[in-house]
Order: sequence, then C-alpha cells, then structure tokens
Amino acid sequence: MSTYVYGITRRSHPALPEKADGIGEPPRPVRVLTHGELAALVSDAPEDLRPKRRDLLAHQGVLAEAGSAGTVLPLRFGGVSPDDDAVLAVLRERESHYLERLRALDGKVEYNVKAVHDEEAVLHQVLIDNPELRALSQESRSAGGGSYEQKLALGERVAAAVRAREAQDAVLVQEALQEAAADCRPAPDTGRLANLSFLVERDRADEFTATVDAFRREHGHLVVQVNGPLPPYSFVE
Repeated sequence: MSTYVYGITRRSHPALPEKADGIGEPPRPVRVLTHGELAALVSDAPEDLRPKRRDLLAHQGVLAEAGSAGTVLPLRFGGVSPDDDAVLAVLRERESHYLERLRALDGKVEYNVKAVHDEEAVLHQVLIDNPELRALSQESRSAGGGSYEQKLALGERVAAAVRAREAQDAVLVQEALQEAAADCRPAPDTGRLANLSFLVERDRADEFTATVDAFRREHGHLVVQVNGPLPPYSFVE
C-alpha cells in the first residue's frame, strides 16, 4: 500500500492529529511516522488519487489542524511514497535539512498576493502619466478617431505603455508589502502582473493585511487579491 504524505513536523509537536480524517473515500485515517526529532503526517494512499475537491479540502484540513499549534512543513497535494519505510528513509536522509526549515519557519505563515490591472483605470493612469500619449489620444478623438493606420499606431503605443506599467507595478506591489513580511518569493506565473508568496510572522499578520488594504486604497488602478494565512508551501524547499 502506498503512503500519502501531508507534511513534516517535529516529533514534539503538541497537536499531531489522532484519528483525523485524511484523503480518500472513505477517508483514510491520518497516522504519524517518526524518526529522530521528526514526524511525518501520513495516511494510506487511495489507488485512484486525483485532485478532487473533497480530497483537496481533506489535505488542507489535516495541515490546518496540525499547523494550528505549531510549525509544519506542508507538502502540496499529491505527495505519495511507495510505503512507510520510504517515508522514514527520507526523514532519516534529510533530517538536518527539515529541522533547519522548521526552525526557519517557526511562527510564520504564508500569504499569496495576486495583482492585475483594472483595465479602464490603468488606461486613465497611463494617459495621466504620459503627456505626449495623452495629447495624441486627444488629437485622435478630435479627428474622429483618425485613419486605420493612426488608430493602430496609437493602440500600439498605449499597449506598450500599459506593459511598461505592468512591470513597474509588479515591483511596486513587492516593495510595498515585503516590509511587513519576513520573506517574499515569486509564485508560478499565472498571467497576472504580480503573483507573490509572502512569509509573514503570525504576530504581524494583522499588520500585513492592513498594509495590503492601505496599498489597495492608494493604488486604485490595481486589483489586489490576498489568500491566507496558508501553510508556508512556498518556503519548504
């Protein structure tokens, strides 16, 4: 039977789940495997494991319960080992690394921040910031839009200005929020101008979300989404 792994924590963790429901139908009971100072939260793996909503929520629930009282190195959904012995072998081989990561992530959670432009607002902002482009736009409107070539040329210049603004705003988002965080890493590209993972100390979580709210108020041409607090998936390595 394959072994499904939820996360890794210290053996002394005060809230290791006992008889918690894991993934699968019916839910597989969560077990704890230990080696040295480490513990792995595992269950038997279903043969037909797929990222179904029920199992995704079960995975998150196990990590949330364990993480509520201490640091857990979360694995993303789908971590399967051949058996319990294989999990124990990894704990043995990487014990020092996992203990270092647990120390580094003590008392910290992750927030994911995504940002995109409000299309109408950023066009307005681009014209405000670029007098030459604003004048061309006004001339075009006065001339009833101009010829096809003129419309195309103006559209290309506006698009280039928006792309430049995207790069500028991506830096702006990171610089504005990272002061309230312990670390920041880029998340996988999702087509948004910014997709960032911030590592935040639990006792500064309110400060971080307040910083995000203030940023939103100050930069109305950006639509900023925040997801968290989350287990620090992006900082486990």
